[in-house]
This record gives sequence, C-alpha cells and structure tokens, in this order.
Amino acid sequence: MSEKLIADLPEKLRVRSGAKIDLAVLDSSRRLGITDESHANQLLPAILEQISALQEQLWAAQSASLLVVLQGTDTSGKDGVIRNVVGALHPAGVKVASFKAPVGQELAHDYLWRIHQSTPARGEIVVFNRSHYESLLIERVRKFAPKKRWIERFEHINSFEKQLSDEGTVVIKFMLHISKAEQAARLQARLDDPTKLWKFNPGDLEDRKLWRQYQAAYSDVANKTTTKWAPWFVVPSDNKWVRDVAVAATLLKTLERMNPQYPPAAFDVSAIEIR
Repeated sequence: MSEKLIADLPEKLRVRSGAKIDLAVLDSSRRLGITDESHANQLLPAILEQISALQEQLWAAQSASLLVVLQGTDTSGKDGVIRNVVGALHPAGVKVASFKAPVGQELAHDYLWRIHQSTPARGEIVVFNRSHYESLLIERVRKFAPKKRWIERFEHINSFEKQLSDEGTVVIKFMLHISKAEQAARLQARLDDPTKLWKFNPGDLEDRKLWRQYQAAYSDVANKTTTKWAPWFVVPSDNKWVRDVAVAATLLKTLERMNPQYPPAAFDVSAIEIR
C-alpha cells in the first residue's frame, strides 16, 4: 500500500500542459493519502534511502543531470525541503543555488545569465532556492518591469528549459503552496522565537498585502510554463510532513525514470592482481 501511495503521488501533483489551475481555490492542506505526521515519518526514510542510491549512480555515470526548482511564497518551506529531503543526499553531487535581487555584473547581463551559470554539470543535482521565475513573479506583482517585458519571458523560459532538457538536464519544478492563514502562523512563529528572528523580514508583510496578485501570478506561471520537458508539481504545503514526502516521492520517481547506471570498468578487471 505504501509503495503504491508513493508511486501515485507525482501524478496527483503534476500540472498538465494546457491546465488552468487556480491556486486561490486549490486546497493547500490536502494530505494526499498520508494520514498524519507519524505516517509521513514512516514513509520518508525509505524514500530517501532509494533516492540516495540513485544519486550515487547518477554521480558515477556522469552522463545526465537533474535541476530541481523550488518556488513558493515566503514561509512556504523551501529551506525545509532542502534540509529534510536534499540534506539526505551525498554533498559531493548536490549543489544549492539561491537567487536574490540581482546586483553588479548580474545587472549588466540578461536575467537568465546568472541562472545558466548555476545549472548542473553532468552527474550533478542542483536545487534552485527561488529561480528564474522571480522575473515572472515579483517583477510583475511589484511592477519592477513593464508588462511587455515580463510577458515575453514565459516564452524565453520555456525555450531555456527546453535547451537544458535537450542537452541532458532533466528539469522538475515544485511550487510549494500554502494558505494565507498558514503563512500568518509561520510569520508569527518567527516573531515569537528569538532564534528565528533572523528569518523575519518586515518586507514580507508588504508582499503579504499583495497575496491575491501573487496567487494569480503563481497560477499563470504554473499554467504557462509546465511542459513535458519541465513540468510543475504543485505541492500542498500547509502540513510540512506532507510537503516533504510529496517532494521526495516525485524526486524518486524522476530519478527512477532517468535510470542512471554504474559505468563499466575502463580496464580489464581480471588482469588486476592486488598483492
């Protein structure tokens, strides 16, 4: 039963090409068949063990790579996924890239310049904590760019991800979906805990005032940039334990589909004698 639940999760989350999802009405508290946190804690270790084995094969083969994009509103759990899921992998073959407001040389180039430099080499898994999609989210909602500029970027990004796919990088994208009420609770928890105050940014409250506009922007991103070569998975993230299992199950399914294999020896094994 657990194996079927895990195997079925990615298809429950995947946004199909031509979809018209609306995050404003999509339930962010769905449990996806995971009964409670205890159940999630039983499922997750076995999934991570399988992912770890496949990651080693990917790193050994050095023939393909995997790019994992994490997007979501503030407090949606991007850092939590990196800690609880990605953190279980061998650090030699995993990198995390975070993208904040562009500065210096980044501003002197097109918006995808810095992104391309952070994509994975063969054998690697790279996780984007925020990504090139910021140009379709914050720049749109906060009106940092005119509509003519950001609306063209849907096509740019689809083409960019197609290029990565054609050259051997598998791209999967997770939209961590939480409710406005859950965000409020998580922001308050940061204020109440002196060890988490460093995570609180008063500017997040300005974005919170634009919740409806951000939900519309995220919905457009999911609908217009989910493709067969770079699909979106909308992950209900009000329950952190559902989020982690859902992301891990999708990552496992993706690596299984990639089917990395240990390379054969480049020498005659039978001729080696160790004395």
